[in-house]
Amino acid sequence: MKAKRSRFLLGMLCFGFAFLYVPIILMMIYSFNYSKLVPVWGGFSTRWYTTLFQSEDVWAATALSLKIALLNATFATLLGTLAGIALSRIHSFRGRTLFTGMISAPLVMPEVITGLSLLLLFITLNQLIGWPAERGITTITIAHITFSMAFVAIIIQSRLAGTSRDLEEAALDLGAKPFRVLWDITLPQLAPGMVAGWLLAFTLSLDDLVIASFVSGPGATTLPMLIYSRIRLGLRPDINALATIIILTVTIGVLIAGWIMIRQQRASAQDAEHS
Repeated sequence: MKAKRSRFLLGMLCFGFAFLYVPIILMMIYSFNYSKLVPVWGGFSTRWYTTLFQSEDVWAATALSLKIALLNATFATLLGTLAGIALSRIHSFRGRTLFTGMISAPLVMPEVITGLSLLLLFITLNQLIGWPAERGITTITIAHITFSMAFVAIIIQSRLAGTSRDLEEAALDLGAKPFRVLWDITLPQLAPGMVAGWLLAFTLSLDDLVIASFVSGPGATTLPMLIYSRIRLGLRPDINALATIIILTVTIGVLIAGWIMIRQQRASAQDAEHS
């Protein structure tokens, strides 16, 4: 009975992985298709990679997306960390319930509603004070920070919930200023959570299509928007090539991160044995 159950679970596991990764593998294979028709195999070729690297639109959209993602991740991490510390360390202050709801709202709000509301906000501000003069990198970045900081705040709040306050209280009892305690004790404890929040905000910004479509303007086309606009005109092999490069880049990054984590775990184990 246990053997049958094990085979069933193994089969379901293999089916799940195949369902997720077989389409990705097929897409990577067809990125080397010579034919202009994506589903028709015309022989092995790297012509679409050459076409992709010669496309100025792709490079411009990639540069814009990376710039927005870097700005978004940095500011979202800063604001989200402050919000998470406030929610975790300050248990009672006026407007806490409202503040908690405002932090949680972007997590459950449909992206269409978020994008539409931000678009109306920018239009209203333009009519009242003349800013923003046009929608572009600034409005997209602000929109991304709006929903990304909520994810960072939740990560920081969860990190602080599992962290003891003994060191902070001891430092305060010894006469340390609150800012010094925050800088020397609290933030080092939050460093892993801040890195995770930064990476999550960076990924969310690179992946966003709906909100950016609402708050962008002429000349501000992010990489997801470019890919979507090209797919609407029909499948093209150069999109497969672009997706393959993105997948390989992410895979290399994951492997490097895993290698660093394994080295750190081994170093920690060796230190524990020596001590």
